[in-house]
Amino acid sequence: MSNTHNDTAMDAYWMPFTSNREFKNDPRMLATAKGMYYTTTGGDQVMDGISGLWCCNAGHCHPHIVKAIQEQAAELDYSTAFQIGYPATFRLAERLARLAPEGIDSVFFTNSGSESVDTALKMALGYHHARGEGHRTRLIGRQRGYHGSGFGGTSIGGIGNNRKAVGSLLAGTLHFRDSVDLERQSFSRGQPQWGAELADDLERVIVTNHPSTIAAVIVEPFAGSAGVLLPPVGYLERLREITRRHGILLIFDEVISAFGRLGYATAAERFGISPDIICVAKGLTSGTVPMGAVLVDNEIRRTIIDSSPSGIEFFHGYTYSGHPLATAAAHATLDVYADEGLFNRVQILESIWEDAIHSLSEKPNVIDIRNLGLVGAIELEPRPENPSARAADIFKLAFDNGLLVRATADIIALAPPLIIQESEVSHLIETLGNALDQVR
Repeated sequence: MSNTHNDTAMDAYWMPFTSNREFKNDPRMLATAKGMYYTTTGGDQVMDGISGLWCCNAGHCHPHIVKAIQEQAAELDYSTAFQIGYPATFRLAERLARLAPEGIDSVFFTNSGSESVDTALKMALGYHHARGEGHRTRLIGRQRGYHGSGFGGTSIGGIGNNRKAVGSLLAGTLHFRDSVDLERQSFSRGQPQWGAELADDLERVIVTNHPSTIAAVIVEPFAGSAGVLLPPVGYLERLREITRRHGILLIFDEVISAFGRLGYATAAERFGISPDIICVAKGLTSGTVPMGAVLVDNEIRRTIIDSSPSGIEFFHGYTYSGHPLATAAAHATLDVYADEGLFNRVQILESIWEDAIHSLSEKPNVIDIRNLGLVGAIELEPRPENPSARAADIFKLAFDNGLLVRATADIIALAPPLIIQESEVSHLIETLGNALDQVR
């Protein structure tokens, strides 16, 4: 694949989650996007197999969303959310509350998944403080969980490379084991049938540290950034039962799973579980303008507000909370999801997607394939001398052949836009299959 970058200065930009030295020796540069495809600076077309970064659920540059952003920029570019309101943001909160499980009817706006997580953790601590249980200060996450790059999300996250160079992080954070056992679960179609009992490790952590000290547990319904780690049948239900029994809040980090990825507005809806707090971002605006939100059980908001003296009840927020451009983008994105029936499309495509991705099970070095909704992962046998290199090589080869995927450790993750057609599913799988055949 050709790429034009000679006229682009490379040194000043410190790229996130990137091998900067390697990239700048061989850049992959994008110029435009439309629908399911990017176009590189060299004029080559690249199918988007990961929705940008799990976020462009409605595809790229959707005309309705683009028009809404353009018109908003000319009408009201910015207004603070501190002591000042903007009507469209209130309407957006109402729309999101209607999409959430019953009882979750309060919305706090942020600008990213990382901010949504840190906000949710503050809310959990503030809630227990307001109800006279300020001794509940511990927060529990899960091994291999990813909850953004803020200090709160990094502390509660369970990915070692994200934590190793940043000291002790937040005090009082604990972790229980992840939901994966490849020996019993490999090549499951949809949710693994075995593994609900893995949730019992949460009980062990709670009891070891005493339930009265625990404020909240946060999990992704499926762990996206760690490589599409799926919840076994009954696993999330058991987490809900354990947390409820001990008076601990359950937070779902749905930054990846919300807005159609599993065929529903939220994973909570798909699994029929009502957490206390849901963190969202990414698909809220289909990646067009940064925006996140925290969807909160009204008891939590009411407890914090009612227990506070007059004046500000919750000393937290962001300069760009409920930004007008992001608000316009979110309204337009929700319109597209509804008008084009994209959540229902995922339900229709799920079995087609499942058969397609599992057709790669006999490819070289494949040790597991996972799928749910319109998300999937191919896990590879690591090279003993260089773990993660095999997936990185497949990522580069796939891109050179017109397909963008996500490589994390030795896992290839897939999450195409919800607009993908059946023929494009076949093309995606064929291109990836060819890359798997070539990389040893």
